[in-house]
Amino acid sequence: MDMKVARRTERTVGTTCAYWLAGRCNRNPCRFLHGETPVPVPSAPYYKAKNAYCYMKPNSSYEKIPRYKSRRVYVRNNDDGGDGTNVTVASQSKSPSQSICRYWMKDNCAHGDQCQNLHSWFYGDRLSKVANLQEHEKVVTGIALPVGSDKLYSGSVDGTVRMWDCHSGRCADVINLGVEITSFISESPWVFVGVRSAVRAWNIQTASEFTLNGPKGQVLAMIVGNDTLFAGAEDGVISAWRGSSEAISPFELIKSPSGHTKAVVCLTVGRNKLYSGSMDHSIMVWNLDTLECKMTLNGHTDIVTSLICWHNYLLSSSYDCTIKVWTATEEGTFEVTYTHSEENGVLALSGMTDAEDKNILFCSCRDNSVHLYELPSFSEMGRIFAEKEVQSLEIGPGGLFFTGDTVC
Repeated sequence: MDMKVARRTERTVGTTCAYWLAGRCNRNPCRFLHGETPVPVPSAPYYKAKNAYCYMKPNSSYEKIPRYKSRRVYVRNNDDGGDGTNVTVASQSKSPSQSICRYWMKDNCAHGDQCQNLHSWFYGDRLSKVANLQEHEKVVTGIALPVGSDKLYSGSVDGTVRMWDCHSGRCADVINLGVEITSFISESPWVFVGVRSAVRAWNIQTASEFTLNGPKGQVLAMIVGNDTLFAGAEDGVISAWRGSSEAISPFELIKSPSGHTKAVVCLTVGRNKLYSGSMDHSIMVWNLDTLECKMTLNGHTDIVTSLICWHNYLLSSSYDCTIKVWTATEEGTFEVTYTHSEENGVLALSGMTDAEDKNILFCSCRDNSVHLYELPSFSEMGRIFAEKEVQSLEIGPGGLFFTGDTVC
């Protein structure tokens, strides 16, 4: 016997829903009354569902069920061998949304626990938030944990360097440079601050301070490799300093290699090579000893925003919404062996090995989120959300990592 299942949408006035009285009605909207009278209690909450307003009984079991989109399945059952046909209704709910609720971010979401979007700054079984460090007034451009220090250091476009007590999470000291800080790293006892046309260097053990001149324009990226400090600047030139015995400064400018036609915005070191990414969409590969350019990699169609070396691979990200995995060939060149695509431009990359020896890639995107992927599969392990774009990522000891946007 054929059966057509029709869903009635009209409301039966004056009839109370028996399932609602038992606290287990799962129809939304239900054609029967959810109340002893057709007039709801004025102070009771209302929730919006699929462009229709329905009344929820306070503290009812239905109110506590997450209202994700569902699909109803109607199954014919003739197992009894008779003429009658039983209809079973099954509901399959989709997974909760993996997007943060923008109303919850502003503390005014009306849906509460019934909201289909996340009411959390992250998701992922192995993630937990430790602290918020909120003192910077503009974007955080670098976070550092110098060796031998119990302080966390951060630099910002607001012109300040802040030192945070790692035990209390409070700001212990502030250095106001009065100029924009556009890059910020540490190496051993040194903290390096990239500003316009210079790098400021502090030794946290001796409290000595030096200014390294040479760059032209804003210093946008820095890295230390082969006992050399490299700084990429707005004019497309990379400045390199090595240790010096001079009493005036412990750093000596040894070379300023050029090749990029626009600003150098990211640097990394690996396999005796220096890699630089630029606003000219290219990656240049330099010999770490001679600082001679060995090749130029052209694969991105927008600004190359971040570079990291992972085992024998080079990973690069770009505003073109891709992460590319480069592999060295037998001929000594590099070729793209895998391209991972994001919905939004990629701002920064970082990586760590977790307690289970899994390689985790952190990927900051222009949708104000940081995606966590397990390498080499690129399977997503979680996501972190922020109010603004996360410009800086820093890995700490014991599984700690830090993200910096407008608040550190």
